[in-house]
Amino acid sequence: MLDAMSLDQLRTFIAAADEGSFSAAGRKLRRAQSVVSTTLANLEAQVGFALFERTGRYPRLTEAGAALLEQARAAVDGMNAFKAKARTLAEGLEPELAVAVDVMFPIATLTAAVQAFQQQFPATPLRLYVEALGAVVQPLLDGHCRVAIIGSLPEIPAGCASEFLLSVAAVAVVAPTHPLAALAGPIPHEEAGKHVQLVLTDRSTLTAGRNFGVMSTQTWRLADLGAKHAFLKAGLGWGYMPLHMVEDDLRSGKLVRIDIELHARLGPGFSMHAIHMKDQPPGPAGRWFVNHLKQN
Repeated sequence: MLDAMSLDQLRTFIAAADEGSFSAAGRKLRRAQSVVSTTLANLEAQVGFALFERTGRYPRLTEAGAALLEQARAAVDGMNAFKAKARTLAEGLEPELAVAVDVMFPIATLTAAVQAFQQQFPATPLRLYVEALGAVVQPLLDGHCRVAIIGSLPEIPAGCASEFLLSVAAVAVVAPTHPLAALAGPIPHEEAGKHVQLVLTDRSTLTAGRNFGVMSTQTWRLADLGAKHAFLKAGLGWGYMPLHMVEDDLRSGKLVRIDIELHARLGPGFSMHAIHMKDQPPGPAGRWFVNHLKQN
């Protein structure tokens, strides 16, 4: 009986457990509740015991059902990975490589990777989207690219696989004429909040209504990191910048590093990851590009 078990049954089992009811699982899978119930009853007959308690208003996993749930997830994930790998091998070398890159990623490292890519794949055009926050992920979710390099968005979207690449140090800076430049650190959040904070805004709607590392009630939002850099040097506010972008300014005195109490949800930098949809991994050129970024 167990040999007749199908991935469809396992997917239905997982959906019912995650959604908390057979009707909700049916909506997620776009099936009638009766089909979900029948599928699960057949699965229970095959394994030889009940997976759900049906005595209450909502079905609850039995102890045995809970024990099998993670195995079911592993089986489905394994088959998804198998199909994704097979699709990649069948497609062969990509006719074009499209990559979305976080604006915080070190430009020298990116440039070196692009130069090496051009030598390795001279006939494969490269298209880059350089964005911040959710706008880095949006081309991936929309199917316009197969790889995204994220860092300013501090979370991995659902349905994506992730690989760590490198860490990028970030520092809070102001112009030497700015009032915060005269204060010895650590500067309390309340004091920093009295001054205009320059922050990047998201060109997408993925982070609508959310803020990352914003401490001030007075914020100027810019969609371009270069504009933020220029505004900081002009003394129009304070803000965080990747260290590699402002090292020359700090040495020349055009910008001053300030020590602000670390925000509970803001680390000292950005953790860069390469992500892709689990069912759409990069092809040979994309895989090579990610590996090159990781090695450098």
